[in-house]
Amino acid sequence: MKSLKIFLVTVVGFCALTNIHSLAQPNVHGQSTKYQWPDDPAVKEKLDKWQDQKFGMILHWGVYAVPGMIESWALCSEDWIDRDSSMTYDEFKKWYWGLSNKFNPVNFNPEQWALAGKAAGMRYMVFTTKHHDGFNMFDTKQTDYSIAKGPFKDNPRADVAKYVFEAFRKQDFMIGAYFSKPDWHSENFWWPKYATPNRNVNYDIRKHPERWNKYQQFTYNQIGELMHNYGTVDILWLDGGWVRPKETVNEEVLSWGAPIPEFSQEVDMPKIAAMARKAQPGILMVDRTVHGPYENYQTPEQRIPEKQLDYPWESCMTLGGAWGFVPGDQYKSAAKVIHSLAEITAKGGSLLLGVGPKPDGTLPQEVIGRLEEIGKWMSINGSAIYNTRTTENYQSENTWFTESKDGKTKFALVCLPEGKPGSTTIEWEGNVPAKGTKLKLLQTGKSVKWQKDGNKVKVWLPADVVNKNIPALAFSMTGM
Repeated sequence: MKSLKIFLVTVVGFCALTNIHSLAQPNVHGQSTKYQWPDDPAVKEKLDKWQDQKFGMILHWGVYAVPGMIESWALCSEDWIDRDSSMTYDEFKKWYWGLSNKFNPVNFNPEQWALAGKAAGMRYMVFTTKHHDGFNMFDTKQTDYSIAKGPFKDNPRADVAKYVFEAFRKQDFMIGAYFSKPDWHSENFWWPKYATPNRNVNYDIRKHPERWNKYQQFTYNQIGELMHNYGTVDILWLDGGWVRPKETVNEEVLSWGAPIPEFSQEVDMPKIAAMARKAQPGILMVDRTVHGPYENYQTPEQRIPEKQLDYPWESCMTLGGAWGFVPGDQYKSAAKVIHSLAEITAKGGSLLLGVGPKPDGTLPQEVIGRLEEIGKWMSINGSAIYNTRTTENYQSENTWFTESKDGKTKFALVCLPEGKPGSTTIEWEGNVPAKGTKLKLLQTGKSVKWQKDGNKVKVWLPADVVNKNIPALAFSMTGM
């Protein structure tokens, strides 16, 4: 027990102090440099609808919530992983996978999660049905390693994913199912015959094709359960981009730092996609970083692209320092999230914000409070975010520009320094309104005085706004 306590302190401290989810770590996904537009009209329609939403929630929840540690990755034997040296690797794996016997979320409250997301102004969600550790947050028939087979099995809501999806549907969210292509608990991915040196399959599938075929079928069957048993699903969000066809590995993939085997780890995406789209017409496939027909939008992780992109993408970023629940996590301010959302929207993307429910099944109160703060701003200024598209001149220092889908209205989103109210005027360069254009401050719903100065715009703020600590001011410009 002493070594276990030391281990937990080490993992939690490492996660909090060194930010194990930062860009320097090899578990962070890169971003494809190419994009292939879909041909299917139903997929195009769904993609356009998704691009209208702009702001979503991703929920990482699994056995890792019990000790409050980094999700799955401590199982992986790579040199960036920190574990207590007094515990052998086999002892650790046995302990970690045994957490399933302690995971009993008696206060499971997906309605709380959905209402918190709704209050924040979020409009789509992605839920981790299975992370890399192989623990299933749905009632799969393919394995007993599932929330529905442990201490929570007798609860009427033991099929967790079903009730998560239902709660968010009632709040009009688009529904996304996160699913990990690698499964480290499966003996057909990590064969107990061999050691597990890294995140990849631990045997040569060219020499043992029958074992890999079983894994492919296992993956197909599980995704099939999600596609057929859980109502309408809008997004299949596939993580674990190192599990990919060998021919798709290039210098960009190698630059992530993730170990890549000499052989293909293809899970047969054409077969999976055909099944998924038959069950869920128009579903968006997000095979992360694997460029081609099954990556309907790109997912840069924990970062915002440097420039505007003219194809669909989202930044998936954490509200705190970790994807899952970690005690004492430090959360970003509402202003930081709003500033990121303004930049992401102006560059043509969406923000998928990560939060982690506690092991009892509720969200931390600090998370709920932060989401409420974000929502107060979104409820007033959301028209500058939702249903918008990019405009050519999209930035002027701390000001970001978007445009309505019909092209009749431009929006200027001025990100203000945190904790420094008091400015009486705002200025930006470019996107100068034509004479007679109405420039309205969304915060008040009223027109404001403005003046053209060459290629610059100067705007006078009303007195009741000047001394308020507002994260960003949004202006609409019609009749330009």
